[in-house]
Amino acid sequence: MDIQNYVDKLNARYKSGITTEHSFRGDFQNLIESLFPEVMITNEPQRIACGAPDYIITKKNIPIGYIEAKDLNADLSSKTYLEQFNRYKQSLENLIITNYIDFQFFKNGELVIEISIASIVGGRLVGDKDKYEQFEGC
Repeated sequence: MDIQNYVDKLNARYKSGITTEHSFRGDFQNLIESLFPEVMITNEPQRIACGAPDYIITKKNIPIGYIEAKDLNADLSSKTYLEQFNRYKQSLENLIITNYIDFQFFKNGELVIEISIASIVGGRLVGDKDKYEQFEGC
């Protein structure tokens, strides 16, 4: 799956008006595994000491990162998520926080890069094709 196809799939679901955070998980998992075939991404892995991130990324059965996902239109800088995000950033060496279109990449608790591959415009998702290559390079 390429990023534009992913954005199109999210858009179709989003426009239905009946989605939740979990509605986009399969598409996201498929995207990551297709872009990075050397890794496996597991949705809803076992709980770890700092909580229960939504995904774990493994390579040859070794954890290499974690992902916490919020709903598509969630503001990732909202105070609502501050405690949870801080706990994860302090405990997890490699962490991605996302709402499926905005991505914050953390290494040892420090923000390394932030990328938005799409935005919501007029009730639909519009991909930012200029950011696709940058995302694939992360």
